[in-house]
Formats: sequence, structure tokens, C-alpha cells
Amino acid sequence: MQQLFFESFQKNASRKSYYFTYVLLGLLVHIITFPIYMVNRSKSTYAENAMNVKQQIMDSGKVIQWQQQYEAEERTKAQFFKQSIIEQEIAVKAKQLAQMKLEREAEKTLTTTGILKNSYKNYFSNLLKQPLFLLITIIPGIFMYALLLITSNPFIRFIFERLLQSVFVIIGVATLVFTILYISPFDPARNLLGVEATPAQIENFNKLYGLDQPYLVQLWHSLSGLFTFDLGTSFAGKEDVTQSILNKFPVTLEIAMFSLLMAIAIAIPVGIISAVRPNSFIDYVFMFVALIGLSIPSFWQGLIFILTFSLELKWFPATYNPNNWMSIVLPIIVLGTSITASIARMTRSSMLEVIHEDYIITAKAKGLSERKVITKHAIRNAMIPIITVIGLLFGGMLGGAAVTEKVFNISGIGSYIVDKQFIPDIPAILGGVVYIAITISVVNMLIDILYAFFDPRIRSKMKKS
Repeated sequence: MQQLFFESFQKNASRKSYYFTYVLLGLLVHIITFPIYMVNRSKSTYAENAMNVKQQIMDSGKVIQWQQQYEAEERTKAQFFKQSIIEQEIAVKAKQLAQMKLEREAEKTLTTTGILKNSYKNYFSNLLKQPLFLLITIIPGIFMYALLLITSNPFIRFIFERLLQSVFVIIGVATLVFTILYISPFDPARNLLGVEATPAQIENFNKLYGLDQPYLVQLWHSLSGLFTFDLGTSFAGKEDVTQSILNKFPVTLEIAMFSLLMAIAIAIPVGIISAVRPNSFIDYVFMFVALIGLSIPSFWQGLIFILTFSLELKWFPATYNPNNWMSIVLPIIVLGTSITASIARMTRSSMLEVIHEDYIITAKAKGLSERKVITKHAIRNAMIPIITVIGLLFGGMLGGAAVTEKVFNISGIGSYIVDKQFIPDIPAILGGVVYIAITISVVNMLIDILYAFFDPRIRSKMKKS
């Protein structure tokens, strides 16, 4: 365990943000270890060892060779850019570069022998390798050690960083939306109480909901509830905002999930077929239908579906009923039409780029069938942009498809936010915005994780970083 903490600290403490966080979370430990380091710093032999290593390198004649090499490079650079060659300046510059390389080589040599540079970071990382030190400091430094454990794995560290970024995104979005609502000309009291409300009634309303307080006070009250999951009470109906969102989330999630599954099941095969047979009759037909799907407004399609399949044919209910699964079919098709078209077009475009790559031609030259080349090589490498589009569309659907929900009388997130924004019901709108920000942040994080699953190069970069 101590080796794990040592490696995690050494690897991540080079980034100032992590180093500062380690010190802050383990402040009780560092208050004791830093004075000890200051006392023992004068006893360090690093400077003496570094001087000896530098002298050995200089005696070997490498520094002179480096200086001559840098002089030649500087002359070549000056000739290429047609600059005047001043030997004295070139010699000074080459000497500086040679000295810098000498410092680096000496530090590298000492590191390989286990002698680290005399700094508090290296001193503390060496303490982490001692089991007794770990045993003594595990309680006061529990939060620091927890962070070291989290950041020891590159994938867990990546997820942790994205979650942390999401917190700042949510706070920023909530602050921006609150500010816009604060300076907007809409008056919640007047809109709710009516035009005949007296000044005394409006004043009581503003006092009851804290709307008479300064901007910073109102902002603090709104943001502080984010960390306790208490988004307050809506102005209209006095509903608990958090509970209202939780009640409306399942139906939005259900429609979004089924719409996405329908889109993926139809769009990806269509896009692949169009890419494999470009400029054919099938390709033209598929892309023409996809263009129609992108062009049809959702509200118009919903109304046509209601008139045709509900009122005329009486196959499906015209409005949503949670007790009748048939009532969700039309909203799923309407919501899935445009995203099916978008995914199909992106799949075709991405596949066309991939199937002309050299490794696809090589696979065909080896005698692999077209089916194996497409399924084992082309699709996997074409999935990155497709996943991006799917994630963005899914995040938008989870944010609430307000038009579709309004057409089919679905009490989901989208219609909830639309209803509240005309008051404006500040707690309800902020709750909806926070929900959308959380949803999109989580979806984007899942997209990045899927990137690593489909592309081994991304996994390699994550490990190296």
C-alpha cells in the first residue's frame, strides 16, 4: 500500500493543482513534516552528489561535444532563416543550452540511483514508503490518502476529474441562469398574484420568498441548496422542486431510452449499408428519407400522427397515459425520427472515411470477406464520431423534449421547465437547469469512457497522462 501511495504522489504531485490539494487535505500531517524537512534540509547530500556527477560528465568531454553540437545547430538555423551569424552570440547560447542539458543529465543520473532532488515533495514522497509513517498519519491524513488512492488508477482518476469538473460546470450554469432571471423584466409576484394585486401583497410575496434581498444573498441561498439537494419550493403550487423533478424524470428517461434504442437499431445498419454501397439507389433512398426525417418539425409530425393513428385509425391513444403502454409508442417514434436521421447520416459519413483507409485495403488484400472487414475493422474505428452524436442527442432528450411532451400531454422534465419559465418560477427553473447540467455532464463522461473502450490509443494516452 505504501508503494502505491508513493507512486501516486510522485506521479500526480508534478501537477500544481494535485500537489496543492494533497497538502490541503493532509494539512495536519504536513504541519508536522514540513518543519522536520526544514531542519533536515541542510543535512542533505544531494547538492554534493550532483556536483560530483556534473564533474564526471564534464571530465568525460560530453559538455564540450554538446556545446559544439548546439553551435552547429544555431549556425544552421541562422543560415536557414537568412540571419547574420554572430559567433559570440552563438557561443553564449550554445553554452547555456549545454549547461541546461548538464543539469538534466545529472538529475536523471541521480534519480536512477535513488537520490532525489532536495525538495519537500521528494522528502514527503520518501516518507510515504515507510510503513510506520503511514500507520501514524493514516487518521489525520485520511482524506489525503483517499485522494491518493483514487488518483493511483488512471481510469478512476479520469472519472474523478470529470466529476469534479461537472461540479464547477453546474455551479457556473446555475449562477448564469440565476443572474439572467434576476435582471429579467419579469415579475414573479405580479405574474402569480395577477394585475389586481396590491403593492402590499406584492411586498409580502417578495419578502416570503426572499426576493427583496440583495443579489448576492439570493444567489447564495440558491447555490447552497445544490450541495444539500434542497432546491427549494416552487412559487407556483409550493411544490418541492427536487421531488417534482424526481417524479417527472422516469417518464422522460423512458421515452428517451426507447427512442434512442429505436434510432440505433435503425440508423446504424442504414448508415453502414449506405456507406458500403455509396451513390447507389439504396444509398440515395436511405439518405433522402433521412433528410426528410431531419426536416420534419416534431410538433407537426406529432399532430399528424395523432390525427392519423389516434383519431382516424384508433390504433394508439392520442395522449400519454402511464397505465397504458400503447400511449408511449407515438411519442417514441416522433422523438426518435430526427435522431435516427442524424445518427444514420453520421454513420454513413464516418464509415466512408474509414473504408478507404490503408488498413482496410490491407485487410481486403489478405483475402478477408467484405462482411468481416466491415464488422471487425471498419465499424469499430468509425464508432468514435457516432458515439459523440449519440451522446449529444441522448443528453438533449434527457434534458426534456418539450415540444413532444407538450403535443402528447406528457408531464415530463421538458414541459415542466417550459411551464415554469414564463412566471418565472426561479427555484423550479434553477432545479431544471441543474438537472440538465448534471445529465449532460454524466452523458459526456460516459461518452469519454466509451471512447477508451473502442479506441486503445485513448486508453494508452490516459495511462501515460
